[in-house]
Amino acid sequence: MKSVYFSLITLLLLVSACSTEKKARKAFAVGKYQNAIALYKKMGNNPKANFFIAESYRLSNRLKEAEPFYAKAGGKGIDKDSIQFFYAQSLKANAKYEEAKKQYEALASSTENIPLKDRARIEMNGLAYLAKLNETQSYYKVKNLETINTGASEYSPVYLNSELYFTSSRGDGKIYEAEGKPFTDLYKVTTKGANVDINTVAKLPSGINDEVRNEGCVTFTPDGKTMVFAKGNSEKKKGGGADVDLYISRYRNNVWTEPVPVNINTQFKNESDADAKNFSWDSTPAFSPDGRTLYFASNRKGGYGGTDLYSAQMDSRGRFTRVRNLGPEINTPGDELFPYVAEDAKLYFASDGHPGYGGLDLFVVKRANGKTVIENLGQPMNSVGDDFGIFLFKPDRGFFASNRDGGKGDDDIYTFVNEDPNLKVVNYYLQGITYTEDKNQNRQILPNTKVSLLDAKGDVMQDYTTGNDGKFLFRVYENEDYNLVGESDGYLVKRQTYTMRGKGVDPTTLKDLITTITVDTVLVLDKIEINKVFILDNIYYNFNKSDIRPDAAKELDKLVQLLIDNPEIKIELGSHTDSIDTEDYNLRLSQRRAESAVNYIVQHGIAPDRIVAKGYGESKPIARNTNPDGTDNPVGRQRNRRTEFKILAVNAIAKPIEDEEQDEEDKYFKDN
Repeated sequence: MKSVYFSLITLLLLVSACSTEKKARKAFAVGKYQNAIALYKKMGNNPKANFFIAESYRLSNRLKEAEPFYAKAGGKGIDKDSIQFFYAQSLKANAKYEEAKKQYEALASSTENIPLKDRARIEMNGLAYLAKLNETQSYYKVKNLETINTGASEYSPVYLNSELYFTSSRGDGKIYEAEGKPFTDLYKVTTKGANVDINTVAKLPSGINDEVRNEGCVTFTPDGKTMVFAKGNSEKKKGGGADVDLYISRYRNNVWTEPVPVNINTQFKNESDADAKNFSWDSTPAFSPDGRTLYFASNRKGGYGGTDLYSAQMDSRGRFTRVRNLGPEINTPGDELFPYVAEDAKLYFASDGHPGYGGLDLFVVKRANGKTVIENLGQPMNSVGDDFGIFLFKPDRGFFASNRDGGKGDDDIYTFVNEDPNLKVVNYYLQGITYTEDKNQNRQILPNTKVSLLDAKGDVMQDYTTGNDGKFLFRVYENEDYNLVGESDGYLVKRQTYTMRGKGVDPTTLKDLITTITVDTVLVLDKIEINKVFILDNIYYNFNKSDIRPDAAKELDKLVQLLIDNPEIKIELGSHTDSIDTEDYNLRLSQRRAESAVNYIVQHGIAPDRIVAKGYGESKPIARNTNPDGTDNPVGRQRNRRTEFKILAVNAIAKPIEDEEQDEEDKYFKDN
């Protein structure tokens, strides 16, 4: 009877353990990490349970607490190399650098997982970098903004019009089961710089905040009329609310409109794909100082690992287009998030993938001669904790968030000042006007023209649509080369170069903290007209030859680009000579030259049916070959030895279907 009793107890314990593990697995699968931790801890010192406890801490941004559990993690089907890597990461998060280094070294020498081997080596190099970074003098001073912080979490500070906006989990609201803390909401408080009037703290309206969803990380356009923020999706949504999307609201008639999803959030084509593991996380938005570019973080497919930084341009309709990944110089296999662009156009962000002290560190992107340099802000801005969410309300001072030791709660907001005596901010702008020419070649302002600024690699940096004054304005950088591209209906797309080389100033010669330098240009677009003739500059041939010379090739490359930019036009390329030699000879020579130029263009990717070669010989002079007294006129002959192109036909190009579609947000802005 006694043995039966103990057998029954054993069976009940086994059933209970199985039930607990099943509940724990389910909680982990749907992102309820705090519940998963509590359930797995009931299973005792179990290697597999330890793994899921460690993962739950890591995935809920508590890597420090994961360390002892990774140290004892294991089990069938669990990758030992991944355990070792994250164990090293948790050691680093606890400032145990030497122990972390040993784990990275062991992993780099033993694993056959190449990406993991590379990450381990990067982390080893990063630890060596810290030693050098600590030798660099820092002019930063930081202070906990005690007035505003509580025992809960406060982060993502944004300053606008004497008000500080921030995210907080304060209060006794409903619990977010992923972290075991109240859901976060958006707040604001009146402040002058870092002087907070704590009596004015208030939640943003209920239309913005939702008691069963996390809201946070708000950003505004410079006029304060457009707000974008992140919101976790409802747990009623399939997938358990594991995803986060960006929402946009407008300030109209003294109230914020009902937020709607921003059109750059990732969408699913098939409902069957919409499970928790496939949802993407789009969050931590930040507008550029001019309000025309939105930066954000996302773990969408196609990135470099973890969360990456992206940008999107806002068009005149309030839609966001040209979503692009900021590239591998900024993004790493780790996490990059909380982007912020200061008034001097420097991009700041938080990362655990670049060399840092542990957890998230603050970094700044500096441009020098067209190259990107990533700098860790060093201590005291960074610590072994998470340091993130920087915002500058002046060039030398601002706010950021950190969960470093010594704070009042989980994440706290801090203020900082940069006392670098050599700090000088130089802002460079390129301003211009779009024109066209009338029949008398007089310039007329061309409004409603889209102008794009391209970097030396041809990547679009900024877009601008001119108003009735034809003016455009771009942020540019010292010692860089650009292309300006102008587009307007009924006009040829115009592309021209612009350089900032030699146009910069030495910051050490400046007295003011902020200096703005503006340079000027014009962009002249040609109207598309059948039989309109354009002369190509500098298309020269050797005497009695039709071979394409290197200097002519450079000019023909521009025509190739023009045909690429204007796929709707068909042209004739005409070659002309002066009157030296016979008319018949000149006609044949000009035809050979025209055909040679056309062959060059076709070889560079232009369809043969879009271009026709035509030799005119000496039959269409635009200047005198000889003077009235019969003497030779070399200047006139030079003008006559020319190459031209003429528009023969214009074929309408169908608009891409995606340009004609309107999503919910587009319709919203149209109706409002």
